[in-house]
Amino acid sequence: MTQHPEFDAEQRHIDHAYACLERLRDDAWRIREMTEASTGGTFQARFERNAFDEALLARLTQLDLGDAALVFGRIDRVADRDGTPVPGVAVAAPDARTDVAADPGTPVESFHIGRIAVADESAEPVVVDWRAPVAEPFYRATGRDPMGLARRRHLAVDGRKLLGIEDELFGAGHLGVGHDEGLEGVGRLRGYGTLLGVLARGRTGQLGDIVATIQAEQDEIIRSPQAGILVVEGGPGTGKTVVALHRAAYLLYTHRFPLENQGVLVVGPNRVFLRYIERVLPSLGEAGVEQAVLPDLVPGAAFGARDDADAARVKGDARMARVVAKAVRDRERGLRTDAEVPFGAGYLRLSAAQSRRIVGEARRRYRRHNPAQGWVVNEMVATMLATSRTPDADPSEVRESLLEMREFRAVLNYVWPLLSPAELLHDLYGSRALLRLAATDVLEEDEYLALHRARAASLAEVRFSDADAPVLDEARALLGPAPRRNGRIHDADEIRTFGHIVIDEAQDLTPMQLRMVGRRSLNGAMTLVGDIAQATGPFAPASWDDVLRHLPGGEDAPRDPRGSETPPRVAGLSVGYRIPTQIMDLAARLLPLAAPGQRAPVSVREGDAVPRVVRAVGPAALADAVVAETRALAASVADGNAAVVCPDDMAEEVSRALDAAGLAHGRAGASALDAPLTVVPVGLVKGLELDGVLVVEPARIAAASPRGLRSLYVALTRSTRRLTVVHAAPLPEPLLD
Repeated sequence: MTQHPEFDAEQRHIDHAYACLERLRDDAWRIREMTEASTGGTFQARFERNAFDEALLARLTQLDLGDAALVFGRIDRVADRDGTPVPGVAVAAPDARTDVAADPGTPVESFHIGRIAVADESAEPVVVDWRAPVAEPFYRATGRDPMGLARRRHLAVDGRKLLGIEDELFGAGHLGVGHDEGLEGVGRLRGYGTLLGVLARGRTGQLGDIVATIQAEQDEIIRSPQAGILVVEGGPGTGKTVVALHRAAYLLYTHRFPLENQGVLVVGPNRVFLRYIERVLPSLGEAGVEQAVLPDLVPGAAFGARDDADAARVKGDARMARVVAKAVRDRERGLRTDAEVPFGAGYLRLSAAQSRRIVGEARRRYRRHNPAQGWVVNEMVATMLATSRTPDADPSEVRESLLEMREFRAVLNYVWPLLSPAELLHDLYGSRALLRLAATDVLEEDEYLALHRARAASLAEVRFSDADAPVLDEARALLGPAPRRNGRIHDADEIRTFGHIVIDEAQDLTPMQLRMVGRRSLNGAMTLVGDIAQATGPFAPASWDDVLRHLPGGEDAPRDPRGSETPPRVAGLSVGYRIPTQIMDLAARLLPLAAPGQRAPVSVREGDAVPRVVRAVGPAALADAVVAETRALAASVADGNAAVVCPDDMAEEVSRALDAAGLAHGRAGASALDAPLTVVPVGLVKGLELDGVLVVEPARIAAASPRGLRSLYVALTRSTRRLTVVHAAPLPEPLLD
C-alpha cells in the first residue's frame, strides 16, 4: 500500500506536539515546586498560594493524557466560516469553485486538531483544542457548506504513533465528505475510514471518547447552547451517552467561568454504568465533573434495602411529594392540653391555644420546617414569661435554661421537633397511623400500606432503598437544615446545586427522581439522554413531555424563580454507529410490540457474522448450552470483551455454571466490565457496549415485567460484533423466523 506523501511530515508534527506538551508539564511542575517552598506569610498570602496551587494541579491533570492520542486531525482553511478570506491567503472568485486543495501552490492556513490546546515556546499554536470555534469545521463542514475549508485530514493514531491519513477535499470535483453507503435520510459520514477503524477496535470494558470521529449531527448537539433543557434522543448505538459527555466537556471549555465554580453533575442509572463512563471526561481534559447515582446525593442516610415492586412504584409516584409535605406538617402541631414546666420556685405555662397560635404563625413565616424552630422556641419562651410571675426576666437567659430541661424539650419536640429526613421517613414508614394521616386523600389504602415496615431498634440501623432517595430528598427540601449551635444555617448543609446537569437513561427516572434532579439545577440548564423505546421503569413515558413536566419549568415541577425561561429542545440521533446491521435488524423485530411508533436507528456498517440462535432441548441442557456458547463467543472476540446477559434472577445460576466449567468471569455488580467475560443481569446492562453478547432465555426476560420486551430489546442491542441467543423456553413471537 502506497504511503501518504505527507505521512512523515505529520509524524514529525505529532512528535513536536508531544515535545511541547512535555515542556508545558515541566514548566507547571517547576512553578509548583517554587510555590511549595514558601509556607509562611499572611492568611491572604496563604489563601492565594493555595488557590494558585489548586489551579496548577488542575492544569497538570489536564495535561496528563495517559494513552490517549493528543492529535487526531487537521484542517486547511482558505476562508472563515462566513466566507471572509483568510488574511494573506489567495482565494478564487466566489462564483468559481477552484480546486484549492489539489493545487499545491494555493496558500492555506492549517490547524492541527487535538484533545487540548498546545503551543510552542513562541506561543504559536501547535494543536488547537477540539472545542475551540476554529475547530468546528473539522466536524461540521460539508461539500455544500465547506465552512472555508480546502481540506480536512483525519489522522489515525495510536498514542504518539501515526498509523494512517485520510483526506477529504473541498472544491470543484470534490464532495467534501466522503461516504454515504446509501443510508436513507442519514447524509454523508465524515472520515468514514477512520470511523470504521475506531468501531472495529475491541472494547476495554470502559467507554472511550469519540473526539476524533464526532459526526456532524453529534457535533451540533455537543455545541448547542447551554441554557434550558436539551433532550438527546437516540436509539441503541447512536452514541448519545458519549455525545452528552462531550457536551459537558465542551460547555466547561466554552463557559469556564462560571461553570467551573457552579459545577457540572452527571447522573447515571447505576454504579456499573458510572464505572463504565468514568474515563471519558478525564480523557477530554475535564476531571472535575461530579458523577453520581441518586443515592450519592442524599447525605445522612444508609442505603442497601430492597423494595418490592409495589412499594418502589409508590415511592416514585409524584403524589409522594404531597405525602411527605403532609407528614412534615403533621409534626407541626399544637398541644392537646395545657403544659407546665417547672422553673425557679414555680412553673411556666403554655396553653394549648397559645401553642396552636405559635404553630400557625410559624407556618406562615417560614417555608421550611427546621429553620423555624428557633423562632418557635423564642415565641414559646416569650409567651410563657408574659403570663408568669417574672415577666421582666431576661428571655435569652430563660431560653438557655429551659433548653437544658427535659420537660421543656418534651413540649418543644411535640410542638415543633428538629427532624432529619431519615428520622421523618423512619417514623412515617414505621407507623400505619402516621401513614394513614399523611396519605389519606392522596394514596389508596393498599398503596400507603405498601410503604409500612417494621421500625428498627435505632436510627443507625435503618437502611433505605434506592427508591427512597428522592423521598428523602423531598423531605430534606421541606425540612431544611437544622440550625447549628450558634443558630446559623451553614451553606454546606443546603442542597448542592449545579450550573449544568447531565442525566443519562432519563426515560427511566420516576417523577420523584426527576423532581430530585431538577432541585439541583441552579438555572434550569440540563442535558437529558435517553430513548423512549428503551424505557423499562415503572413510569415509562409515552413521550418526552411526560418527563419534562417534572423538571424545571414543567407543570408538575417544584416552582423555582431561578429556572431557565429557555424552552426545552429535543435533538435526535438517527445513525447507529455501534451495532452491526444484522444485530439491529433482529432486535428491531421487537419494536412494534415493545414500543409502537418507535424506529430503530440506521446502522452504518455490516457485521462479520449473523446472530446465532441456539435452542437447548430441556432445562437441564440449558446450562450446558450456555457454557458451550459462552466459550465459543469469548474465543471469537478474544481481543475485546464479552458478556452473558441473563434474567436478573438467573445471574447466580449462570455464574455457578461458568465456574463449574472453569470459565473465569466477573460479575457486573462487583467488577463492572473489568473482566474479559462478565455475567450481567439484564437490569444492569442498559447503556453498556460489548464486543460479544450472549443473551440467555429471552422469553424469561420478556415475561419478568410489564415492559419485559423492552428489556429484551436493550439486551439484544449491546453487542458491537457478535450476538448469540440461547434458550430452552420458546422464543418470543417477534424473534421467530
